[in-house]
Amino acid sequence: MKRLFTAVILLVATLAAFADEAPAKPWRYVNARDLRVINKGFDDTERDYSRLPAYLRDSVRTGLWDRQQESAGIAVRFATNSSRIGARYKLLNNCHMLHMADTGIKGTDLYIFEGDSVWRHVNTNRPAINNAEEKLVETVYVNNLDTTLTREYMIYFPLYDGVLDFEVKVDSGASVTSGRPDIIDGRHRVLCYGTSIMQGGCASRTGMATTAQMSRLLNAEVINLGFSGQGKMDFCMARAIASVPDVDLIFLDPVPNCTEAMCDSLTYDFVNIIRQARPDVPIVMIEGPIYPYARYDSFWGNYLPAKNAAFRRNYERLKAERPDNLYYIDSVNLDGVEDDGTVDGVHLTDLGYKYYIEKVMPVVKPLFEASKARRR
Repeated sequence: MKRLFTAVILLVATLAAFADEAPAKPWRYVNARDLRVINKGFDDTERDYSRLPAYLRDSVRTGLWDRQQESAGIAVRFATNSSRIGARYKLLNNCHMLHMADTGIKGTDLYIFEGDSVWRHVNTNRPAINNAEEKLVETVYVNNLDTTLTREYMIYFPLYDGVLDFEVKVDSGASVTSGRPDIIDGRHRVLCYGTSIMQGGCASRTGMATTAQMSRLLNAEVINLGFSGQGKMDFCMARAIASVPDVDLIFLDPVPNCTEAMCDSLTYDFVNIIRQARPDVPIVMIEGPIYPYARYDSFWGNYLPAKNAAFRRNYERLKAERPDNLYYIDSVNLDGVEDDGTVDGVHLTDLGYKYYIEKVMPVVKPLFEASKARRR
């Protein structure tokens, strides 16, 4: 009996040793460029995952050019039967902010498509840098998936950092394609222009930004042209916006980055440039939020409504000249009835983005669907 027990112990130890020496299950790394990169407005960008065309480099402020290199809103679509999903990507800056989680700044979100209409969040990576010099991030979102099923996936890129290279990780023997083209349809798109709030500050993760939520709700590509501190209604940006093809709705949210004088003097021409070039595309203008502290700080309590009033006067002028395809959303309860939707009195939390979406979608969705139907 003692000999049998000893033999069993030796066998277990031998098997454990072989297990330790067994090679790890290999990964296959697939470049996102070979799948389907979505939510980009321009093909002729300086980097694969920057957001403005290269020709604008000498026409815009340095701050705006730097912000457009951040990959806000961009995502990759694919389908696979892999038992696990991961990613490997290289950051441009590896930046950090005091008021926004790294998971939103430079992390990525994996979503899976269920049924015929529902996108579900699977996991978010904590963007630890494995190689400080290369600024390389590598992660696994999920394991132990059923390999008899081929599922549709989407990964949202960082909101406040740039991406130089991006690879999706799957089993070495798994099939992987760019997925069904009708899921997040690229033939019908929304273009959103604005400020840090539109860019995604300060969502805790990348799939919670306005454009990401809007995209899933509309089953459409939504282009994020939000630029933190730089949504100042530059006329060259209006011309660029007007040049983007396959757009069924344009959403404008520039007020937070503009002074009252800018709202008064720039709004008419900025919007009119777009309207003249794209008369058949609905344009939605939205006021800037009234920050929670403006209830108590008399300066901001007067100044923020004054900016919105200037913006609205120009809307009314444009609407009077040509009523068709111009719409307006006010700021009432934009970050919730309790003013509880911001992280710092200005930028939105995930709760704030939920309130924002609930405010704008009753206007955006029917306009988008009607415009989409006309272009079929």
